[in-house]
Amino acid sequence: MSPTARVTKADYYEVLSVERTATDQELKSAYRRLAMQYHPDRNPNNPQAEEKFKEASEAYQVLSDPDKRAAYDRFGHAGVGSGMDGGGFAGMPDLGDIFGDLFGEMFNMGGGQRRGGGSSRAQRGRDLQFELTLSFEEAVFGKQTEIEIRRMESCGTCSGSGAEPGHGPTVCQQCGGRGQVRFQQGFFSIARTCPVCNGAGSIVKDPCKTCRGEGRTSTEHKIGVTVPAGIEDRMRIRYQGEGDTGRLGGAPGDLYVVVMVQPHPFFEREGNDLHYVLPVSFPQATLGAELMIPTLEGEARLKIPEGTQSHTEFRLRGKGVPYLNDHGRGDLVVQVMVQVPKKLNKAQREAIRQLSELVSVENTPSSRSFLGKMKDIFG
Repeated sequence: MSPTARVTKADYYEVLSVERTATDQELKSAYRRLAMQYHPDRNPNNPQAEEKFKEASEAYQVLSDPDKRAAYDRFGHAGVGSGMDGGGFAGMPDLGDIFGDLFGEMFNMGGGQRRGGGSSRAQRGRDLQFELTLSFEEAVFGKQTEIEIRRMESCGTCSGSGAEPGHGPTVCQQCGGRGQVRFQQGFFSIARTCPVCNGAGSIVKDPCKTCRGEGRTSTEHKIGVTVPAGIEDRMRIRYQGEGDTGRLGGAPGDLYVVVMVQPHPFFEREGNDLHYVLPVSFPQATLGAELMIPTLEGEARLKIPEGTQSHTEFRLRGKGVPYLNDHGRGDLVVQVMVQVPKKLNKAQREAIRQLSELVSVENTPSSRSFLGKMKDIFG
């Protein structure tokens, strides 16, 4: 089955039920309330609650980061790679940081039920990251390619148990196979990861010789990657379940493909618009000209009218970057830069002198007679 990228469309401020001007403390309070309400440990076997908890965690992770929040406020989900997890949601916010150590232990974050389901002994696989370098044109128009990653996969010898075939793991005597030890702290019963089996609930006395008791081996794996047109530098594409295999039946991690876009020799990108500086001579700017300019799809003709000033901008509609996951394209903005010659020969110097006299005598550089004489001088 080919991997697919998860698409997130909900507005992060609406998810947390806060205004766009919310302070850091208001964001934290809103997330605390939702996390307490929808945490999976409080809502076992409730997919809707788990999804709401994930949405709230994702929204808080973006809005609590000043840089990510600024990008989201300006560009929306595309600014943080949403739908591609451009902001990188490798894990939810640390509940210990939000609620304090006590609440973190109450939610069994140390050794209880892991994200992705499974028993208390299951451990979710690690998320992986791969940097994919693209040319400027590949990022603009999109690309399909194949990458090779190294990830942990279930050991074929022991089928992931970590024990030699015929020698299964034994139940941990410390925790009785639960993977946790509990103790009383005031009014609360606190669960901690078992220090003997590290939450596995069992101990391998005869480890598998292939994986040395890990239950997983490092394996090369190829995966097809589809880069959408219009992607920007350092955006990330998430491929769910393509990270390391989890231990003891735990859910696999995710793969994040980080796009690194190479600069273009003369185009500059600003959002979905491209910017290009066009050098023109003084006669071309004064008398007007038709010039061929480069675009990402070949050359295009641009008419420079008479009397064009330096820094004047011309906009070629639809010659920019495609909108990410949408229809339409930005524009190509051409800025004219009038070049003044640094060195003149005798004939050129005389022509400029004549022009100077014409300007000072007639004092009407836009008049028809002036332009006619300009054409005579510059041919």
